[in-house]
This record gives sequence, structure tokens and C-alpha cells, in this order.
Amino acid sequence: MKRQKRDRLERANSQGFKAGVAGRSKELCPYQGNDVRSEWLGGWRDAMEARNDGYFNR
Repeated sequence: MKRQKRDRLERANSQGFKAGVAGRSKELCPYQGNDVRSEWLGGWRDAMEARNDGYFNR
């Protein structure tokens, strides 16, 4: 069976999280649509919070 693609918004959130962990700026968000951009930024914010809490090295 083929594996289904993940939801577009879930993927954007995950990519935002990865960008935040890597220390990228939120200005580098690749999305323009409001919903998808919001999800990406939400993932980015979660990663920044995790970094500040010490879960990831800077």
C-alpha cells in the first residue's frame, strides 16, 4: 500500500519547527498563504521555546 501524504498544514508546522531548531529567522518562511504561513510560524515558535528551555543546543 502506498503511504498517504501528510496534511499540508502538518507538514508546514514540522518544517517550521525544523527551521526554528536550526536557528533560522522567521522572516525566511517559504509560505505566502495565511493558513499555511500561520502553521509554519507556529512550529517555528514552538522550536524557539524548546531552544530557550534548553532542549536543543544553539
